[in-house]
Amino acid sequence: MKETPYAWVVVWATFVCLALIFGVSYSFAAFFESFATEFAAQRADVSWIFGLSGFVYFVLGAGGGMLADRFGPRIVCSVGMALIASGLLATSWATSLLAVYVSYGLLVGLGIALVYTPSIASVQPWFTTRRGLAGGIASSGVGAGTLLVPVLVAMAIGPMPWREAMQVLALSVLVLGLLAAALLRRAPAAPSQGAGGSALGLTLRETLRSPTFRWLYLATVLASPVMFIPFAHVSASARDLGLGEAFAVGLVGLIGVGSLVGRFAIGLMADRLGRAQTLVLLQLSMGASYVLWGAAGGPFLLVIFALWFGLSYGSIVSLLPAICMDYFGGKSVASVVGTLYSGAALGNLLGPVLAGAVFDWSGHYLGVMAVCGVLSLCATWASQHMQRSGQARY
Repeated sequence: MKETPYAWVVVWATFVCLALIFGVSYSFAAFFESFATEFAAQRADVSWIFGLSGFVYFVLGAGGGMLADRFGPRIVCSVGMALIASGLLATSWATSLLAVYVSYGLLVGLGIALVYTPSIASVQPWFTTRRGLAGGIASSGVGAGTLLVPVLVAMAIGPMPWREAMQVLALSVLVLGLLAAALLRRAPAAPSQGAGGSALGLTLRETLRSPTFRWLYLATVLASPVMFIPFAHVSASARDLGLGEAFAVGLVGLIGVGSLVGRFAIGLMADRLGRAQTLVLLQLSMGASYVLWGAAGGPFLLVIFALWFGLSYGSIVSLLPAICMDYFGGKSVASVVGTLYSGAALGNLLGPVLAGAVFDWSGHYLGVMAVCGVLSLCATWASQHMQRSGQARY
């Protein structure tokens, strides 16, 4: 099957959707000090806002996928963009940290849940041979948003109060988000579809009973703490080495650079080597990158770690929707992808918190790195079993 030209419109519309929602999510760092000062809150209390938002969109992503399978990605993503904009606007009016938990943690998180899975899952049914490349380009919006949006927000907070910057961000999401969501469409009937244009593949219930999905879900659960801990702690680790604040914060940006490169480049390799086999190698690669973090005594190894980790992490995330399409088909692909992403919820919420607790107890991150290395090996093992338990059929 040769992809239609509109398939690439869907890819780039998804790119914009993902850049916006994850730009908003990681812009939390730019508002962190403003929240702490405005509400006289401890850093731990403010940190829960980010954790709560991530927990909500990973857990409810399955629901977003189910809605997209029924109503289509355009309607669901448009509602999600409106909810994100509403949550940001409500946050700009908040008078207490509890109100921010609700407006940013819950409402923005819910909006992201309605955009993330429906948009990324809408790409896969349009493609066959270049599915990995298309998914990599679309999901690279996450890296682009992580790099660009927080920087723009930080620049805006300088000349204007944080509440006004939040309102500008809300307006930007509403306008750009609705425009991008309007371009999303279901894939048309194709040879990979059955009679009447219905997509071939497993239902969500059939997928959940599949050993292949169970192994893939286990791999996602095991890998999720490894994925999210550096976002919260690599900057603190750099400060512990006496490195400057700008460099420490910039490490997260370098993770975004690595992620962006990985999402573009790995798709081509995965389409040739095999997406499942590539996932196995990347799980191992992500854990191996922690060796550099543990050995770092200065800026050089930390830079290499951030780029290596980012490339591995970004590539893994970009491959998961394509692998779901390969093994389970297009009938319920958005629901399947959303359910798979729920496996990352606890890792996103508790991984950084527990890593911080270990550091408070021991005074270093070596124990955290060792545990992440073991988890990565276990995720690699589970990914191998996923690959062996079935073969791609769609």
